[in-house]
Amino acid sequence: MKKPHVHKTHSAITKRLKRAQGHLRSVITMLEDQRECLEIAQQLHAVESAIASAKKVLIHDHIDHCLEHTVGGKAADSHHAIHEFKEITKYL
Repeated sequence: MKKPHVHKTHSAITKRLKRAQGHLRSVITMLEDQRECLEIAQQLHAVESAIASAKKVLIHDHIDHCLEHTVGGKAADSHHAIHEFKEITKYL
C-alpha cells in the first residue's frame, strides 16, 4: 500500500478547485437559463483560471518538495537546473 502523499499546499489547491467547481456549476446553470454568451464566457474564464492556478501550485510544490528532496545537498548545478525548470514551467 502506498503511503499518503500530502504537502502543505494541498489544502490550498483543494480550495481553488472547489472554487472552480462552484464557477462550473454557475456556468451550467447559466447555459440552462439561456444567459448571455459574454456572461458565460466570463465564468468559463474564471473556471479555467482557477484550474490553471491550482495546477501551477501543484507542479511548483512537487518541484520544491519532491525534486529538491531528491537532489538534497548535491551540487549547485543541480539546484540551478531545478530553479530553471521551475521558471520555465510558467510558460506551460
